[in-house]
Amino acid sequence: MDAVDEPTSPFGTVTAQTNKLGRQYQALLDQSTPHVVYRWIFTGVSLVLFFVRVFVAEGWYIVAYALGIYLLNLFLAFLQPKFDPSNEALDNDMEDGAIGSLPTKQDEEFRPFIRRLPEFKFWHSATRAIIISFFCSWFEVFNVPVFWPVLVMYWIMLFVLTMRKQIQHMIKYRYVPFTIGKARYNKNSN
Repeated sequence: MDAVDEPTSPFGTVTAQTNKLGRQYQALLDQSTPHVVYRWIFTGVSLVLFFVRVFVAEGWYIVAYALGIYLLNLFLAFLQPKFDPSNEALDNDMEDGAIGSLPTKQDEEFRPFIRRLPEFKFWHSATRAIIISFFCSWFEVFNVPVFWPVLVMYWIMLFVLTMRKQIQHMIKYRYVPFTIGKARYNKNSN
């Protein structure tokens, strides 16, 4: 007899294949991790292709609106700190110590900015959502008739209001979610 591993049921075969595909997908994601620019270029091209599809087909505005809301939600999570200083400020009012707050004075300890949603998870979720939206735009069941200018205006108002609130939060708690390269110092500075 051969000692071949054969699943005993059809469900075992399906499980084995899905596990194999899952491992291959994870290996592909792991290989793409260091290529930040190329990943975002792929996502941008996918988004443009989706919008061209919606524009040419003149439909699927609800799918595009849902994608826009989802991407806005992801972007806000990307901008926010993992440990919200407003919640910690409330906690610190109840406690005696100032544990977990962002430094506000020069003599306080520096703590780096840690995002609530890391860049890779942001990219992965956004790309997956764009591909799913593109896929949905080929099925008539998702083509709900709506007056699209209302959706566009509502999304713009939502974007402006949420970004205004987020920027006010960033100013109030003095954090910047972006770093532009490594700090460089002059030879003459002490």
